[in-house]
Amino acid sequence: MNLRLHGRARTTPAVRAEIQAAPAAITDAELARRYGVSKPTIAKWRRRSSVHDESHTAHHLQTTLTPAQECVAVELRKLLRLALDDLLVVVREFLNPSVSRAGLGRCLARHGVSRLLDLEPPACPDKGKPFKAYEPGFVHVDVKYLPQMPDETARRYLFV
Repeated sequence: MNLRLHGRARTTPAVRAEIQAAPAAITDAELARRYGVSKPTIAKWRRRSSVHDESHTAHHLQTTLTPAQECVAVELRKLLRLALDDLLVVVREFLNPSVSRAGLGRCLARHGVSRLLDLEPPACPDKGKPFKAYEPGFVHVDVKYLPQMPDETARRYLFV
């Protein structure tokens, strides 16, 4: 059984189930003495329907920018490729004067545009130079140098 509790948990799921199954005649104080926890802990586990820890993460982000303002800030970042400090000046001037630098940085990170290098399009490799377009009558000759073999006294060439 893989039991995952947070570091300061004083009760296990089995103890929590016993607390929930305890009859109402047994007081919270009596259960608290029995299990070595506080009365509010007993009351909390009696109220809950499950024996697992709930998330302590904030599920509603408190931001100064509205979703529409966030969208505008993200699009400004994508189109103008402004640095964070420059974007902060623009956002404070035109969108929301109370936005903080850290809040704007978190907004950009949430939308995946926090790094300017990630916004740059990938550089396409050079395809090489095309042959020059000559008028008819010219002949283009390439010279290929062949490797000198051990039994040869001079290097040989191949004209293409």
